[in-house]
Amino acid sequence: MKRNILNLAVLLAATFLTACQEDIEDERFESNATTLSGTVTQDLTLERGKTYYLNGELIVENGASLNIEPGVTIIAKYDDIVDYILVKQGGKINAVGTENSPIVMTSEKKVPGAWGGIHICGKAKVNVEGGSGLSEIGGANYGGNNDADNSGILRYVRVEYSGFALDEEHEANAITFYGVGSGTIVDHCQAYMGADDGFEFFGGAVNISDMLVTNCSDDAYDWTEGWRGNGTNLAAYQASVAELGYDCDCLIEADNNEHNYLALPVSHPSLNNLVLVGNNGQNQGIRLRRGTYANISNAIVLGKGKCIAVESTETENSLLNNVSVLRSITVANPLYSKEGIYTNEHFLAQGNSINSSLSYSYEQLIEACTWLRGSWVK
Repeated sequence: MKRNILNLAVLLAATFLTACQEDIEDERFESNATTLSGTVTQDLTLERGKTYYLNGELIVENGASLNIEPGVTIIAKYDDIVDYILVKQGGKINAVGTENSPIVMTSEKKVPGAWGGIHICGKAKVNVEGGSGLSEIGGANYGGNNDADNSGILRYVRVEYSGFALDEEHEANAITFYGVGSGTIVDHCQAYMGADDGFEFFGGAVNISDMLVTNCSDDAYDWTEGWRGNGTNLAAYQASVAELGYDCDCLIEADNNEHNYLALPVSHPSLNNLVLVGNNGQNQGIRLRRGTYANISNAIVLGKGKCIAVESTETENSLLNNVSVLRSITVANPLYSKEGIYTNEHFLAQGNSINSSLSYSYEQLIEACTWLRGSWVK
């Protein structure tokens, strides 16, 4: 291990916390599992099928790669220290599982918000002032001019019980993409029972496919600061408040830049083949606002008071002028237009439809989305 990393703490795992046994799933813990923390400055490989504990921050520095083989389980220690993985600009995470041997990142205590998730910082363009920003967790630089930047691979990865709250303004998502470029490969990832967003994008051009967000309390998918990637085969499910004990916000919440709706480059992802099921609350399903553009096609959206809401002049004009496109979408209720520029009549005239009888259980969602096959889905 010493030849692979510098300043990486290697300790024997402590005795499992008996105080929270009622919150622990039946997992196979290794008494000699390695504890991960500190800084990775040279390539580090987590070996196939092994269990590792995460205690505090694990930071992958410029020039180093964190390689995670199929079947690895990473368990965040449950205490007062925030546990998270941060990949800085120039660093890489290559977490490559398989359909039936996924990589699982979880916590000792099985409650939303138990740990801090994954944060990846790239060198792709963002529309924040000055062209760069600092990650909400870890304060690392992100943004640049290389939309093709490569931060590694995430494939067949499940992130559970994330969303640790540092304060009221800083909560960790399952996976957060900060200025991540299109050279990064992201597919077959699930965010499960998080206390904030499932997948959030701060600018960049990373593409995603075959993704699932399950019962995350804030938004399933969230973008801002100029994200311009493609998304294919995206699903989300929110159970009811009665079942979860907490509410969930949007299925998609989409901004260009909350401080400057006209900031360049404009957020403008293209999303195709979506099944988004809300918790029958009054919040928005797909919420397009603050100047974002979007191309969304072949989608089913239900279980929200406003299945699709468009909420700014810039966003609505982009739809009216076909800069943005909503097409082949079935929703459970009429489109809501805050500004009255792009209306439900426009929406229906572009090959979309309303079906108030739409209904999906979680099992039906999994069955309908053929890409959700294998033990990587929980």
